[in-house]
Amino acid sequence: MLCDAGGRLAKLRLVDTDAPDGNSVLDWRALNRANWDDRVPVHLASDGYDLPRFRAGRDSLRPFELAEAGDVTGKRLVHLQCHIGVDVLSWARHGALVSGLDFSGPAIRAAQSLAAELGTEASFVVSDVYDAVDAFGGQRFDIVYTSVGSLVWLPDIPRWAQVVAALLVPGGYLYLVDGHPFAQILDEADGAVVTYDYFDDRPQIIDYPWSYTGGPSRLEHSRNVQFQHGIGKIVTALVAAGLRIEFLHEHDFDDFPRFESLRRQADRGYRLPAGLPRIPMMFSLRASRPG
Repeated sequence: MLCDAGGRLAKLRLVDTDAPDGNSVLDWRALNRANWDDRVPVHLASDGYDLPRFRAGRDSLRPFELAEAGDVTGKRLVHLQCHIGVDVLSWARHGALVSGLDFSGPAIRAAQSLAAELGTEASFVVSDVYDAVDAFGGQRFDIVYTSVGSLVWLPDIPRWAQVVAALLVPGGYLYLVDGHPFAQILDEADGAVVTYDYFDDRPQIIDYPWSYTGGPSRLEHSRNVQFQHGIGKIVTALVAAGLRIEFLHEHDFDDFPRFESLRRQADRGYRLPAGLPRIPMMFSLRASRPG
């Protein structure tokens, strides 16, 4: 889902039928990198990221993430697709030895600047997520963290899962939090109508000039490409990569107003009003590499 300058939700799915595998004609990576490069200054100035409060100590991590991930003190943690690094630095505040990776050069420069400003030790690299093993030069981690809004940007989930497994030390684990793919196929009003095909994994070209944080700034590179992945595909890919699923939790809330009917809660999440059937809007998963 995307949020326009007035806070309304919109999603345009324009299927590129000439590129059914996401690679043959459509340069999804170049489109997405340009789109995300444009988002960096928008997000740095946005109320959504609220960097003044973050600098003052606000935690960007959700309470359930801290509970599910467990004690990270002294553990080597890498955040794949880390964007401007606020989650990376939040994990550092909880005692982790942190690294971040993102394919956007401007995003990584912003993350490095923020870490230096806060005096937080963190390493960041510019790299495509599929090249993460080489980008870290053989370094391995106790925790691979992937946060909300990550997997929709990747066409090949089995390959992603193999990268995750290769980054983990024996006994290490992936902690994944993302938008639930079921919520992605519902209408934008109240999430009551199935509007899109759950099993359509063709690249979806979205042309929309604003980011999810809202605000008046239009993106120069408005086109991006996203991919739908079902829960079954994600879990199967992780198992095939040799990881052991410890839990899969589905959550009936979101961290942004995905549907117009959602209402902000005291815990910063968004839920449907009482009386409406609950639906899964986020999921969290922990999968470990056998030691």
